[in-house]
Amino acid sequence: MSQYRICPDSGLYFDKSAESLMKANAVAGAVALLVAGILALLIGLTRWPAVHLLGASDFYMILTAHGIDALIFWIIFFEIAILYFASSTLLKCRLATPRFGWLAFALMFIGAVTTNIAIFQGGSSVMMTSYAPMQAAPSFYLGLILFAVGALIGCFIFLGTLVIAKEEKTYEGSIPLVTFGALTACIIAVFTIASGAIILIPTFLWSIGIIGHIDALMYRVIWWGMGHSSQQINVAAHVSVWYAVAAIAFGAKPMSEKVSRGAFLLYILFLQLACAHHILVDPGVSSSWKIFNTSYAMYLAVLASMIHGLTVPGSIEVAQRKKGLTNGLFEWLRKAPWGNPVFSGVFLSIIIFGFIGGITGVVMGTEQINIIIHNTIYVPGHFHATVAVGTTLTFMALTYFLIPVLFRREMILPWLAKWQPYLFGGGMTMLILFMMGAGTLGVSRRHWDMGFAGSALKFEYPGVAETMMALVGIGSVLAVLGGGIYLLVTVGSLLFGKKLEASAGLFQSFGVPLAASCYTSDRPEPVRGPAAELEEHGSAGFEAPGTFALAMVLLVSFVVYYFINWKYLASVWPLG
Repeated sequence: MSQYRICPDSGLYFDKSAESLMKANAVAGAVALLVAGILALLIGLTRWPAVHLLGASDFYMILTAHGIDALIFWIIFFEIAILYFASSTLLKCRLATPRFGWLAFALMFIGAVTTNIAIFQGGSSVMMTSYAPMQAAPSFYLGLILFAVGALIGCFIFLGTLVIAKEEKTYEGSIPLVTFGALTACIIAVFTIASGAIILIPTFLWSIGIIGHIDALMYRVIWWGMGHSSQQINVAAHVSVWYAVAAIAFGAKPMSEKVSRGAFLLYILFLQLACAHHILVDPGVSSSWKIFNTSYAMYLAVLASMIHGLTVPGSIEVAQRKKGLTNGLFEWLRKAPWGNPVFSGVFLSIIIFGFIGGITGVVMGTEQINIIIHNTIYVPGHFHATVAVGTTLTFMALTYFLIPVLFRREMILPWLAKWQPYLFGGGMTMLILFMMGAGTLGVSRRHWDMGFAGSALKFEYPGVAETMMALVGIGSVLAVLGGGIYLLVTVGSLLFGKKLEASAGLFQSFGVPLAASCYTSDRPEPVRGPAAELEEHGSAGFEAPGTFALAMVLLVSFVVYYFINWKYLASVWPLG
């Protein structure tokens, strides 16, 4: 028999089986983040020319493990937890087939461990992309396949929970917007995992000698259906969290729920097309296909992100103005709870993801401009803006809410947690900007030594490139320090934080609701709280002039930067 509890402060509803699975997946994700963060520090200190910590073989091994642990294991573990939260908790419903949930978790955990062991045993330093004809150990591919199967089972459990909620009528009307966003992430995840299966299963068979040859171009095209689409899962998931935090922290409603749902639909239809920008210089794929995928069609996905980037802060502004913060364009923003890491983490994520990740993504997705920066260190600069800040910082912010609500523990070191989003976001921004600057000057994306020591043919980058790479190293140290503080506060709270009892009130340091600890076998009646807005529908009128002003700044920044790159293309590729 299912057991339930409901938080008297936040109004959130928990099925006990779903709660346990959320905890397990979130903790496993944190372990993957810890590993990825340690490896990131080693990579940053190696790319810093004056330090140059690792040798070549160790560097490529570490780079492989970092990419997979950070971009796949950490994020997808956490996203599975979000899927369970967005279905069972928000729909006030029991989780479908919890035993299969534990099977999914076991497959994912075993797969993650197996792949990491394969990497650190040597012989599998093929980077996250693992392009054929480079070949890793069979256990490298097997671990990824097991992880993908587990994640796919988790997606089906999410879909099954939606069916149960519909049949048991635990909600009225359409599913909440946050759950709709999670459904978007789930649909994209199924496409992503299918792409991975199509290419990784034959590659595994190739690694054990059953298949004699893997076509390199075919591998790249299909692999990026998994590799880049995994980031599209992240986008849909972290945008859903943005809406959730806006509702929880401010009681904010979407400015237009129909428009927001339409934007999520655009993600499903067009977001995966961005995969094409990784093969814009590959032969064998027509220019017409490249231009259509990375220009005309992909712009509809960009439109969707711009809608979310307008409506999330816009909804916060409307809610703040209703509370009387109406002076000038930005009083609502100045007097927002910047000392609360739940809010500050999310808002910093919105700004950095939009202004840096979004703008550079469009530039990289334009076939002509892409050639300037393709396979330079500009590329990881871009995806650190989308993954490391857009997704990871958002998930970090959500964790500060879930520690007291889901895990029922009081936060330790709240003063340190307040500064963590700024340290992590600031270090990442420094790393990102100087990566992109060095990439614009041509610094290689993956080369172990930008000085090419010992090479028969010498090449020297402009002197400022070395300075920029030193600043990348400093930024990586700051970002890893910020990530370490996140793990210290969250894991420390789980281990040493005071256990919270029923009706604990509010955690005054952050103003974050706390959870109740009582369970009942009867379905509890909803309790109104800050999270109640997650279940509601409707729209707020456009009353957000400050957000509109910020959107105009973003638009002008994009136009200026876009045409600067065309001018730069003309200067490096003169005609006539």
